[in-house]
Amino acid sequence: MQQRYFFVGVGGSGMMPLAMILAGRGATIAGSDRTLDQGRLAPKFEALKALGIDLYPQDGSGIVSPDQIVVASAAVEETVPDMAAATRVGAQRMRRADLLASLFNDSRVRIGVAGTSGKSTVTGMIGWILHALGRDPTVMNGAVMKNFATADRPFSSALVGEGEAFVSEVDESDGSIALYSPDIAVLNNVSLDHKSLEELRTLFGDFAAKASRVIVNASDPEAAALAATIGSDKRTTFAVEAEADLVARDLVPEPFAIGFTLEGEGRSLPVRLSVPGRHNVANALAAIGAVVASGVPTEDAARAIEGFVGLKRRFELVGEAGGVTVIDDFGHNPDKIAATLDTLMAFPGALKILFQPHGYSPLKVMRRELVESLAARLRPGDELVLPDPVYHGGTTSREVTSADIVADLTAQGAPARHIPDRAAAAAHLVATAKPGNRIVVMGARDDTLSQLAADVLAALDKRNQP
Repeated sequence: MQQRYFFVGVGGSGMMPLAMILAGRGATIAGSDRTLDQGRLAPKFEALKALGIDLYPQDGSGIVSPDQIVVASAAVEETVPDMAAATRVGAQRMRRADLLASLFNDSRVRIGVAGTSGKSTVTGMIGWILHALGRDPTVMNGAVMKNFATADRPFSSALVGEGEAFVSEVDESDGSIALYSPDIAVLNNVSLDHKSLEELRTLFGDFAAKASRVIVNASDPEAAALAATIGSDKRTTFAVEAEADLVARDLVPEPFAIGFTLEGEGRSLPVRLSVPGRHNVANALAAIGAVVASGVPTEDAARAIEGFVGLKRRFELVGEAGGVTVIDDFGHNPDKIAATLDTLMAFPGALKILFQPHGYSPLKVMRRELVESLAARLRPGDELVLPDPVYHGGTTSREVTSADIVADLTAQGAPARHIPDRAAAAAHLVATAKPGNRIVVMGARDDTLSQLAADVLAALDKRNQP
């Protein structure tokens, strides 16, 4: 009998690609989402319907049989009607992470991408290289891969292939990284986001220990320390302008691209990425290292990666109006935000930043590092505006708020202000932006931020009409 799954929160960034993969493999998929119930992000749910996925209100009405497997993230509370319905009808329940890990671990060639920052981009890069070279991989990503997006499939955060490789980013924030058994493990970096460094060292170290080949960032102190515990016969190190097995030198930055020379295996190869920033050079080295470990020649990998055009919400140019550029970005922890700001600050133009924190708990964990990162980069003429953190319901502690972060920043002389309502925060930036400025919408765990960025561009355009 064809397996039947019901996804609670089917539109989520981790749930949607998993549902797409299972649907592509012939399973019967249905789901619910409170965003759908709220009448938001209609195009996303139309895309799911087009894949044959049935959608229901999140009121338990879609769960009617014990033959259904009800899939939910660990964050979904028992009080959600769908979870109560699953208990009532006796349906099997699975965590999203357990289901994904089982698909991953059952694959012939398992490439797992880990790290606090950059894993979605590296996953997309690996997927694109393997696809471009005819390896037909299956790819599970937490972001839309623009290379695979089409008019009829705009939300391409997954790729379903017939080849041996299953490429997936793996999540440390909920500890589910421990479920994966990779053949090839990529370790991009280790830094604060959801967990303490002590917890992260254990999680990432155990993940790397399972692999037959580990691709590790020698420029990241924590990752390099883990690399030192891995035998040289099973590790490939990479670094930007530092000693490693794969090295990028002679960087040539552009506003929305970057070139470099790839050195490794006794040869030098010119590479030009269609995504900007030093951090993306490091991401490219990680991806090249991973596909080479899977049997792809280095020259082929270096040539193919030039065709990678990036992910939605990763330093994505939304447009320009009245001399003001609008950029949509996923930056939400100290490292991601620093990478984006460093890339922007290599070129002229004051920054007007709207940063929506992705939750109260992460804000508490990364408070000091976040403030240090922002205070070190914001310049006179720049402005950072923080609305209140994203909140999707449920119980949470609000010990640290956006107002606290702004107070910390202003105490250090950084140009920051708290405007609790997000729409009002965006309106402030539109009203005060001048030609040559760049408005950056930053944040995670809220798909409506892309629409906000589009609204900002539209408001700028309207402001500049006679």
